[in-house]
Amino acid sequence: MAASLPLPNARPAIPWVTTVARLVLGGVLIAAGALKIGNPSDSVVAVKAYQLLPDSIAVPVGHVLPILEIVVGVLLVVGLLTRAAAVIAGLLMVAFVFGIAWAWANGLRIDCGCFGGGGQLGEGQEPTYLLDILRDFGLVLLAAWTVRFPPGRFALDGALGLGGDSADEEEDE
Repeated sequence: MAASLPLPNARPAIPWVTTVARLVLGGVLIAAGALKIGNPSDSVVAVKAYQLLPDSIAVPVGHVLPILEIVVGVLLVVGLLTRAAAVIAGLLMVAFVFGIAWAWANGLRIDCGCFGGGGQLGEGQEPTYLLDILRDFGLVLLAAWTVRFPPGRFALDGALGLGGDSADEEEDE
């Protein structure tokens, strides 16, 4: 049973690990959204390429997705509403993993559109499904960590008294 307790020397590192997880996840979301927001028609093409949603839903999703990525990314970077933002980020990443796996399983040859572009691959281009899935699954893990141990260091949640578990841990030390 003692083996399941956190190592006493590791506890002070938890808020720092959360900070790194929050910044990486938020930075990736901001970059992904920023690369798509200037050309929403490409984002719509990328969403449609997965053939998961009817056009009546794919079009609005393609338009809203870059905005959502940027908003959630900014919330994570500044550490505001950290747990909620991490939950949304994690759900987005799970959806992306599912979509990429779906495309791969159904023999679609598409660019994931994760960082702009998207749609059918050109002649001689190969999909990078495994790398895309591994990257997004790694981001799911960062989101899960951030949900479990919010808000980390340098977070507005902590400054505003909205801190999560890691604020409680700091008081225990």
